[in-house]
Amino acid sequence: MPRYDFRCRACGSTFEVTRPMAASGDPAACPEGHDDTVRLLSTVAVTGNAGAPAGGGGGCCGGGCCA
Repeated sequence: MPRYDFRCRACGSTFEVTRPMAASGDPAACPEGHDDTVRLLSTVAVTGNAGAPAGGGGGCCGGGCCA
């Protein structure tokens, strides 16, 4: 189940809420009980090179023939 980051406008605390994607836009009260919260933009880091072409690029054979 995804986690969403929220920030409380009243006290400034940042907190996470785990909920289904269908409820991602629902309001969330902060742990201090304030209701004035906003969902933060979350980013996902994707690493690796699955599907990337082999070689170093830069010419016919990966750039090693132009020396």
